[in-house]
Amino acid sequence: VIGVVIGKTDVRSFPDRKNIGAERCTFNFTIRDSPTYFINVQSWGREEYIRSLSDSFRVGDCVTIENPLIQFKEAEREEKFNPITPSGYKLLLSENHSVVKTSSCYDTDSRLLSLLHLPVKNPQDYYSLGDIVANGQSLHGRVLNVLAAVMSVSE
Repeated sequence: VIGVVIGKTDVRSFPDRKNIGAERCTFNFTIRDSPTYFINVQSWGREEYIRSLSDSFRVGDCVTIENPLIQFKEAEREEKFNPITPSGYKLLLSENHSVVKTSSCYDTDSRLLSLLHLPVKNPQDYYSLGDIVANGQSLHGRVLNVLAAVMSVSE
């Protein structure tokens, strides 16, 4: 699978239930290879492997993923913390079998770069800030998708 990284989480660690005193680490990222299709990738493993993998690329880089495990995603649980994807699957990276290679998007395919700026949500599924201000009471308690732009940053 070749795509541009459009999102990435920080590395998190958890106690390893099988090896007392050891830790397992994880991080997720999302890749996109067309305007319509993108998929979440989950990585689990030893701290050294996960930190090295996470440090090897950033959002905006193109990656080639070899030998991922393809799994059904558990939509309700997984999409709380990751972008909702159009696929019913996710990719799982294994330290022993999977390989992630990075390359310049210009070297791979310059059209992948344009995918970095496309929203992952349906354009009809957003509220503007003006809508939220005008209808705040009726929207109370609902989860909303907001489309906004940063106009300035200051102290």
